[in-house]
Order: sequence, then C-alpha cells, then structure tokens
Amino acid sequence: MNRNPVIAATFATLSVAALTAGPAAHAQNYPSKPIRLIVPLVPGGNLDIVARAVAAPLGESLGQQIIVENRAGASSLVGTQFVAKAPADGYTLLAIANTFATVPSLMKNSGYDAIKDFVGVSLTCLVPQVLVVTPSLPVRTVKDLVVLGKARPGQLAYGTSGAGSTGHIAAELLSLQSGIKMLHVPYKGNAATIVDVIAGNVQLMFDQVSTSKSYVDSGRLRALGVTSLKRSPLYPDVPTIDESGLKGYEEITFNGLLAPAGTPREALIRVQSEVARIVRLPDLRKRYLERGIELTASASPEEFTAYVKAEFEKKAKLAREAGIRIE
Repeated sequence: MNRNPVIAATFATLSVAALTAGPAAHAQNYPSKPIRLIVPLVPGGNLDIVARAVAAPLGESLGQQIIVENRAGASSLVGTQFVAKAPADGYTLLAIANTFATVPSLMKNSGYDAIKDFVGVSLTCLVPQVLVVTPSLPVRTVKDLVVLGKARPGQLAYGTSGAGSTGHIAAELLSLQSGIKMLHVPYKGNAATIVDVIAGNVQLMFDQVSTSKSYVDSGRLRALGVTSLKRSPLYPDVPTIDESGLKGYEEITFNGLLAPAGTPREALIRVQSEVARIVRLPDLRKRYLERGIELTASASPEEFTAYVKAEFEKKAKLAREAGIRIE
C-alpha cells in the first residue's frame, strides 16, 4: 500500500505532539469548570469551617466556583468512598481530617485504601487538642494524672465523641506512653461528653482547644496539657504533654485536601500553590489563630501524600499496640 511520505511524516508528528501535549494542555486549561469539594462530615465542625474558608478565595483565584458539598455518614466513610470512586480529573477533591488515616486502621473494611486510592494536594490547618479534667479530680498536672492513674488502674474514665475519634486516639496514646489503664466511655457527640466531664460523670477528655476554652476560663474544666509539641496561643500557661514528662507525645488534628489517585499532577500543583498563598493571608491567619487553628500548607502535593502515609502508619501501629478496633 503506497503512502505519501510527506503526509505520513506530518501524521506522525501530530500524533506525537498530541501525546506529549496532554499534561501541558490540562495544566493550561485547568480548571475549565466548577470543582466539587466533598466534606465527609456535617456542617459546622472545624473540617467544614476551614474547607469553606479556603474554598471561597480558592475559587476566586482559579476563576471557577468551588462547590462545597457535605456528604456525612458512617464516620466519614460515605463522602470518602464517593471521592475514591470519582473521576481522577481534578474536579472532585476531598477535605480530610485525622479520621481519614485512622478509620482504615481500626475497621476491617473501610471501603477505601488511604494510600492507594488517593493522592495528596495540601495540608490546610493544624489544630492541637487539650487534655481537660473535671475540677473535682485532685490533679493539677499531667504527672499528677499519671500518678493517680497508676494508683487507680481502670478507674479513671475518659469520654470521647466515639470510637476512633481524635479524642479516643489521643487518650489511648497517653495510656500507652504513661502505662496507665483508663476506661473509655464513648458518647454520640462532643457536646454530651463535655457536659459529663463538667459534672464529673467521667473524669477527663481530650477536646479541641477552641471548644473547651470558655469552660476552662470559667473554671468548669481544668486544662492539664496540650497535644502539640508547642504551646497553644489560646493556652500560653498550659504546658504541652511532651514537656510534662511524656517525651515525644504528639497527637495533633490536621485538615487537608486529597484527590482521587491518578489525578494529573499539574492540577494538584495548581490547587496546592493557591492554597499555600491563601493560608498566608494575614487577616485570614489571624482570624483562625484566635480560635487555636493554625492555617498552613504543604510544600508540594508529594509532601502531603507522604504526611498522610506517615499518619496512617502511626495510627495502624497504635491500633495494634492498644488493641483498638471498630466493628
């Protein structure tokens, strides 16, 4: 079969150009339509608030609307599984917190693989927790609590918003590092937990620093330590648990953005670079620091991917050592 050599050469050149221009074309045109940001929890919590705070200026800078959609249910599984199955084109993102890395470590079948099904975009914030106790408990420091816990094994009860929650993980890490045994009392939400700690029905809990602030200030709760490696600006006089004697203790809440595995890197970088700019905006940073929330971004999508992997491995190790499971 005869073929015009000029036409054949031209066809080959165009074919190669089409193949090699794919990523560049995607980067140049992205985004060309609205982006869905799935929040797998109910509206009103830190994850939802921070996601919306970032989404508005992100949409303005990208020139497309960021549609924040709450898909709550089953410890964030509903929304997470939805994004895991979404097209990997950069138009569906997932807002995550610690539970994303924790749940697969505690459940037999979470319906998603935290490492294989997703790729990182960026951190958005870090939020320490604070260890608070009922004022009637005769302790003033973390060291006092450890001494009391060893004297009363299994008698100190801590409340949480549920199995696998950030408060549950923080308490189990404290138990492992200090060698004390405590009783876990799960509630259906944080509000009910705080009420019972104030009343003394359970003796302690780990809570977000901003949520407990008013109760600590009024004397209805006593703060013993914060879970980050540096003190919280909301509690400058409260030491970290690390500096209170449990060296290396850290259990900080993080928020971030993920995309389905296979999403073009050019799209990830476009979003990550804008998030990094947004979280440095002075007014926005100040407003959230006043609530104990440190807005921050990853240096690259790869850095956040590695961060999530490290968190998953850390939680898996804790789950094995503490024997934590969610049925």
